Amino acid sequence: MGQLINFQRPDGQTCRGYYTEPASGSSAPGIVVIQEWWGLNDQIKGVADQLVQQGYRVLVPDLYKGEVTVEAAEAEHLMNDLDFGDAATQNIRGAVQHLQASSPRVAEMGYCMGGALTVLAAVHVPEADVAVCWYGVPPVEAADTRTISIPFQGHFAEQDEFFSPDQVKAFEARLKEGGVNYELYWYNAHHAFGNENNDIYDPEATKLAWERSLAFLAKHLA
Repeated sequence: MGQLINFQRPDGQTCRGYYTEPASGSSAPGIVVIQEWWGLNDQIKGVADQLVQQGYRVLVPDLYKGEVTVEAAEAEHLMNDLDFGDAATQNIRGAVQHLQASSPRVAEMGYCMGGALTVLAAVHVPEADVAVCWYGVPPVEAADTRTISIPFQGHFAEQDEFFSPDQVKAFEARLKEGGVNYELYWYNAHHAFGNENNDIYDPEATKLAWERSLAFLAKHLA
């Protein structure tokens, strides 16, 4: 079982997060998992626990400082109040640095809001070795995604109501323009198809995306 820990951001401030490690201990490869807009809830902790079963150390930064919700309107409010630049360059980077202190390689992996933050972190966190994004991209003006220099994998929904296919295709065009080392997959599913607490949860798409994610992580974190 995991525990809540404090870790340091690059600016010296403290951030809290959910940390868990495999039986092999604190020198296993690390993964920073980035929350959806609901907060640091049991579902995202469950993702961390699944990754630990694959032999990874995992840290999930608490970007909302303890606030968690099940209401979409409140989640949207919390997300809109979040400073995405600060979250990527301070909280997420600090989490990567924390794991990197004893892990040989560290990945970033996020969902929904966390997927968009994964993209930002892929641009702005030089210590990360690989990034995996599930259905989320930031606004074009938020970062020059052509500059991503680490392997990147993306999983997107053809029927996404929050991040449109056109938005994702424009994002992919920039990856191509920058010569980024990437893989991008589409699923006949809705946004957040990988969250088992959603009515639109798609177990088949989730299984396939999970298998692809694990293979990609194993390849680049070995």
